[in-house]
Amino acid sequence: MPDSPPPPSAEARAARDAAVQYLLGRINYEKAPAVPYDSRRLKLDRMRALLAHLGHPDRGLPIVHIGGTKGKGSTAALVGRILREAGFDVGAYTSPHLQCIEERFTVNGQLCPPDELVALVEEIRPAVLQMDAEAETTGDRSLRPTFFELTTALALLLFRRRKVDLAILEVGLGGRLDSTNVCQPAVTAITSIGYDHTQQLGDTLPEIAGEKAGIVKPGVPLVLGPLTSEAREVIAAVARQRSARIVEPDADYRCEFHAPTAQHPWHAGGSVSFSLVAAERDNLAVERAPLGLRGAHQAANAGVALGIVAELRDQGWLVSHDAVLRGLARAQLAGRVDVVSQQPLVVLDVAHNVASATALADFFAGAPRNVPKRLVFAATRDKDVRGIIRTLAPSFDNVWLTEYHEAARSVPIAELESLWLEATAELPAAAHIVGVTPSPAEAWQAARSAAESDSIIAVTGSFFLIAELRPLVTGQTGSAATSA
Repeated sequence: MPDSPPPPSAEARAARDAAVQYLLGRINYEKAPAVPYDSRRLKLDRMRALLAHLGHPDRGLPIVHIGGTKGKGSTAALVGRILREAGFDVGAYTSPHLQCIEERFTVNGQLCPPDELVALVEEIRPAVLQMDAEAETTGDRSLRPTFFELTTALALLLFRRRKVDLAILEVGLGGRLDSTNVCQPAVTAITSIGYDHTQQLGDTLPEIAGEKAGIVKPGVPLVLGPLTSEAREVIAAVARQRSARIVEPDADYRCEFHAPTAQHPWHAGGSVSFSLVAAERDNLAVERAPLGLRGAHQAANAGVALGIVAELRDQGWLVSHDAVLRGLARAQLAGRVDVVSQQPLVVLDVAHNVASATALADFFAGAPRNVPKRLVFAATRDKDVRGIIRTLAPSFDNVWLTEYHEAARSVPIAELESLWLEATAELPAAAHIVGVTPSPAEAWQAARSAAESDSIIAVTGSFFLIAELRPLVTGQTGSAATSA
């Protein structure tokens, strides 16, 4: 997680909280039940109008635009850290946040300070008032900017204020209609295509790929992570139409994961080897470079990140081999195979789809077999909850089921218990339910009390669950522990 700013005064805290409440008062599709993904609700013209009112803070700003089903945050963290190690000032806009809204807006890994957040909100208020007035005059409430559009605009204003050298924008949902898609990037990336947000994006990989491919820009290089052939075909067709050169695994680059050696604990980060197939274009290559991020799945994200860096180097960005090595080793991201305690080993992970759950299960496959493994789990209504359960259940001995309270999308506890029993009925081995409680804190405390010092406890299933429990699990208090 980025470094937190110093604790603000009571007055500053009140001003900050008021600014956050102003943002949260807008329609927020992150926390609302699934809504149709259409141009009536999600309007790029509305986002363009907002940026025009603010003087187009996106213009002239070099941008790396990252989309995909999973791996966006890790890839953004890797690219950002590598560029920072090369001496560049880097802004990053990511979502959702875990513990405080300032996590969404960082410059060189530092959270946006509360007083600057207040100033940025004040800067956007006149534009929002004008757009809201137009919505009232015309009777078209869809002209009112949303929470995500305001936070996207805030990020771009912050980056303009700070005169960053480059900004990394992470897609929020889909791609084609996402508010970040008004940008004109230097490099675009799609990390992966999988089943998530199917009610909005479609329930087949080609449909989902079509929405994600909406971020492909004419003439802008497109770096891809590993994709199925059907997803790649859709994205490649869009890239051809828009004359966007594709950079992809095997054809253009290779990235291999190496598990931790015997000198390191099983849960260490491992290392990666990366090379470009056309070495005459760029000599960027690393051999067994240590990774700060954990899990074999991070090799795919590292491959995309290094593909992005290679494209930037082609465009004249000076990024040394040493900067690449330091960036790979130092990149961190809260909530992604996030080891927050050693005895017992406590891992927090925001896995909320089958692909992410598979990556987490693969990570725990490296743990000693005789070590007790305990799970605290909650899930979200619009996900493949049965698939997630079937993926995770064989990796654990016991599970405590719960539900989060930060959004209306949590699966109610009684329903989750039924889903768990149904999904695991035919599995040869699956975690046994030992606790069912609507309180995440009670679920965590019960799992922690039952754990021996050599046990493993995983908390997973949703961003919102990790957001709710991370302060308790880590003993964190203060502004960085707030859910807003």
